[in-house]
Amino acid sequence: MTQPHTPKGLLTGITVIDLTRVLAGPYCTMILADLGARVIKVEVPEIGDDSRHIGPFIKEQSAYFMGLNRGKESIALNLKQPKDRAILEGLLEQADVVVENYRPGTMEKLGYGWDSLHERFPHLIYAAASGFGHSGPYMEKPAYDMVVQAMGGIMSVTGQPDTPPTRVGSSVGDITAGLFTAIGVNAALYDRATTGQARKIHVAMLDSQVAILENAIARYTATGDIPGPIGSRHPSIAPFQVYTSANGYVVVAAGNDVLFHRLCDTLELPALKTDPRFLTNNDRVENVTDLTQALEVPLMTQSTEHWIALLEKNGIPTGPINNVAQALSDPQVLARNMVVQSNHPIAGTVRMAGNPIKISGIEDPTTRKAAPLLDQDRDAIIKFAKAGQPDKMSP
Repeated sequence: MTQPHTPKGLLTGITVIDLTRVLAGPYCTMILADLGARVIKVEVPEIGDDSRHIGPFIKEQSAYFMGLNRGKESIALNLKQPKDRAILEGLLEQADVVVENYRPGTMEKLGYGWDSLHERFPHLIYAAASGFGHSGPYMEKPAYDMVVQAMGGIMSVTGQPDTPPTRVGSSVGDITAGLFTAIGVNAALYDRATTGQARKIHVAMLDSQVAILENAIARYTATGDIPGPIGSRHPSIAPFQVYTSANGYVVVAAGNDVLFHRLCDTLELPALKTDPRFLTNNDRVENVTDLTQALEVPLMTQSTEHWIALLEKNGIPTGPINNVAQALSDPQVLARNMVVQSNHPIAGTVRMAGNPIKISGIEDPTTRKAAPLLDQDRDAIIKFAKAGQPDKMSP
């Protein structure tokens, strides 16, 4: 299969029909596009993906949409119209994967549920991301990121103690679902290559939140205590948190006894190494308030920059609290090509996050194909679809 305007990658030769919108689904298909797949985005005529109308905007173009849909192609189809359905079916005949993030039951109402598609297109992998998945009592409920962050427990362990519930600053409800869906698609492609069988994948945003609770689940199952928010510190390791310096904050992560002793020497606090409150990691966790107070006595006498330089010199994991501008200008972030840009025909140069998956022998370009305008690639996509349904489409 040809891949116009798509950089080569491990998924070169794979075509994905993208029926998704907003965040969870588009995040999944963005990953697949970054890995080399041809992603054909099917959108609602005149309106397009809902995220085209979500700000901020650059020359009336959504920066939110452009950041999630780079490298894709767009065609507008009304799936209630026979002619447009024929185009979609031609695409499905040619494609390897279809991804959707409708509420469960919607695809069945359109006549494109898994059972129907699998019978007609047995080679086609079907991937669905939704709020609650395709089973269970909540299956048909609508969901947004905020809802699943709240229900999945992550908000209960985020923020400072004795404060109102705090949403994680990034939309981890959607993003984790997109990531798990992309993982599932890649596993299904491998399975199809070895068995010849296509599979259905359905990922729930709520499930994805539970899956990333890690330490909180371990603590609850081990102790019966329900975890709550504890600010920046780690619940099971100390010292491992944000500390106050003379001009701001500094992160210190001394995750074992060797690093703790090295930290004590660096801060000229040798007595802490033999203090019975701090002899082991468990001791330090149980007495974390006392430990924090002891460490901040010297830390508050010098700047963040001073301590980062000294801690790094002594091999102690540390770092500043960067804002977004600082993170995007960090030399390590830039060296890893984690800030890329596209040249949009209307918005101009648009900067966005790069692809964190670095693969030997695969180019990681600094520029990417811009997100498409609505219906931008119609002619090329219809030409591609005709090979699948040549008798149902007008020229």
